[in-house]
Amino acid sequence: MKSIPKLNLNEFPYITHDKLRYGDTDKQGHVNNAVFTTFYETGRVEIVYEPKHQILSENCSFVIAHIEMNFIAEIHWPGTLDIGTGIIKIGNSSVTFLQALYQNGKLVSTSESILVQVNNLSKKSEPLNLDAKKRLEKYLMNR
Repeated sequence: MKSIPKLNLNEFPYITHDKLRYGDTDKQGHVNNAVFTTFYETGRVEIVYEPKHQILSENCSFVIAHIEMNFIAEIHWPGTLDIGTGIIKIGNSSVTFLQALYQNGKLVSTSESILVQVNNLSKKSEPLNLDAKKRLEKYLMNR
C-alpha cells in the first residue's frame, strides 16, 4: 500500500463539509470508521454528479473501483467535517481522487479512490468524453 500524502485543507481544489450525526457514533463515543466512506462520498459526488458539471455520458453512472483510507485521529460528535477533494489522475474511463477529512482544522483521515464510468445497460466501463475530461481538469491536484 502506497502512502497517501497528508495535505493542508487549502491545498485541495474543492472543499465541502458534512454535518456529524449522533447516529454516526459508536459505543466508544466517536464517529464509527464505517461512516468515513460516506464523508468521502460527499466530496466526490459533489464533483461528478453536479448537474452543472455534466461529467457523465448518457445512460452512465460512476462506480467505485478502489478505495484506500488512513485513519489518523478520532472524529467526535457534535460538529462538522471539512472535506478536501482533488483529482490526481484522469484516465480513459476512470478518475482517481485524493481526499482528506478535517475536524476543527485537524487532519483526521486521508483517502485515495478510483471511480469508473460504466454504461448502465452493459455494465461495462465507458470512456469519459473529452468535454467531461476538460471539466474535471479544474480539480487536478498539484502533486
